[in-house]
Amino acid sequence: MTDQALVDLAFSMLERSYVPYSRFPVGAALLCAGGQVFTGCNVENAAYGSTICAERTALVKAVSEGCREFSALAVAGNSTDYCWPCGACRQMLYEFAPELTVLVARGDGAFVKLPLKELLPHGFGPKSLG
Repeated sequence: MTDQALVDLAFSMLERSYVPYSRFPVGAALLCAGGQVFTGCNVENAAYGSTICAERTALVKAVSEGCREFSALAVAGNSTDYCWPCGACRQMLYEFAPELTVLVARGDGAFVKLPLKELLPHGFGPKSLG
């Protein structure tokens, strides 16, 4: 799958976001090592701490279906700035894929590509417990 196709899938998820409070839809598309893609959107909640981000939605869907190895993630929002994953999402992704490539898009469709390790330097993962 091309980077552009993955970003396009992330953008397609914006319309499914449930964002009555922030009005900031986010979409994500997570590419598994085997080629399968899981998408996600952010789902807000009146109890704000119960809100789940698009990236974690896609990750949890993938893990619940048996995928544990990932190669790329695209994140898209409608903003003028790039839609960077929050710290909680970075940590959850690092748990499974410290070598993950992250594609971060802004509303006009432009995106940047960088390694998760650049977004979460010195990350804490399973190997940290050994």
